Amino acid sequence: MFAGDVGDGCQGLSSVFARAANEPPLAVSAKGSWITDAEGKLYLDAAGGAIVVGIGHGDPDVAAVMSAQAADLDWVHPSAFSNGPVEDYAAAIAEVAPVDDARVFPVSGGSEAMETALKMARAFHISRGDTERTRFIARGHSYHGNTRGALDLSGREPLRAPYEPWLGQTIRVPGVNEYRCPNPSHPDSCSTFHAERLEAAILETGAERVAAFVAEPIGGAASGAAVPPKGYWDEVTTVCRRHGVLVIADEVMTGFGRTGEWFAADHFDLRPDLVVAAKGASSGYWPLGLAIASGEVHDEIAAHGGLTHGFTWSHHPIGARVGLAVLDKIKRMRLIDRARTQGEKLQKGFAKALGGHEHVGDVRGVGLLLCIDLVESVDSKKPFARVERVTERVVERAREIGLLLYPSTGNVDGIDGDYILLGPPLTVLDDEIDLIVDRLTTALRGI
Repeated sequence: MFAGDVGDGCQGLSSVFARAANEPPLAVSAKGSWITDAEGKLYLDAAGGAIVVGIGHGDPDVAAVMSAQAADLDWVHPSAFSNGPVEDYAAAIAEVAPVDDARVFPVSGGSEAMETALKMARAFHISRGDTERTRFIARGHSYHGNTRGALDLSGREPLRAPYEPWLGQTIRVPGVNEYRCPNPSHPDSCSTFHAERLEAAILETGAERVAAFVAEPIGGAASGAAVPPKGYWDEVTTVCRRHGVLVIADEVMTGFGRTGEWFAADHFDLRPDLVVAAKGASSGYWPLGLAIASGEVHDEIAAHGGLTHGFTWSHHPIGARVGLAVLDKIKRMRLIDRARTQGEKLQKGFAKALGGHEHVGDVRGVGLLLCIDLVESVDSKKPFARVERVTERVVERAREIGLLLYPSTGNVDGIDGDYILLGPPLTVLDDEIDLIVDRLTTALRGI
């Protein structure tokens, strides 16, 4: 074997700068909810990778569309040409996005999409003459991407730690997690508690300096699929509108049917000014992210010279055609309804199998976005010490028996906290739901 040949799964001679410090197996194929490695071992993908896969792995229709588009029009620079796939895709997204008169800026992933939305918010205020609006507000225990601007928004301390000298522009308000609610009067008036904290942060900073409030309508990995209290988004949006602060909804993990609606914002009748999406937009078949602006935001920016921003691979015709094919699959296969029904089955399975488990503090989420919150003590909700590496041990045990999970750690106090995220393909079958419950129950034994 020559250097760089990893055909037998050996990573020692690989020239790849790997993302993980460990040596993961070599994937060779995937179909439906299953991935096969080079040794022939099958893994049930209960996490959809990183809560990405919606329509299932290995869809031949999407592969055919991708190939046909590459043969027809592979790529043109977006500053020189528009293209039919992007025009068609933007029109289709505008029909389902929770944004008024939506205008779609396609990019290559969630972090790029968030950076784009931040620049849109800044450009909007500059166009209106509000040049002092440079600050953004985000919540604790949040995650919004890994580029510098997106990471600055993120409240997930373990990911920020190596880069703190670069960061510090974001104002932080309390995270939303009803299992560990910071409201002293919980469960009473939790939505008002959070709205008051947001308004206090705006006033302390100076409303004339705040550009936007950024949050996930339903939490992703960092908050463990946390659902906000009733009335939260109504009250928070009222505060933002009162002070001229834009609302940016991060739907990277929750969009495209994952929670049983097109977007998580739909659960709350939320109409943000900007939406950031990715992951399920392409179901993993193409690197695709979306910054979706309201018509008001778009028109204000366009009337004053346009957006000073761009990426070589934005507005990509193959990406748009893939996105359109995935969108069509979600509709034709009724996968939004399926996310609701299969999510309910998964929750019921966990309730039966894990009810009374001494270390399962909470099982929460909506649709096919669920979290198992692991604790040292159920009574006190005390998290395990990080040195015990509980999440890592559970994920590794699950992998050994052919179950893939999505880990999230350090989100209780910045150090401790163990979350197991589940987000299988929306196409997941009933017997696969049963298998997820059985294998996760096995992986949790003895922690």
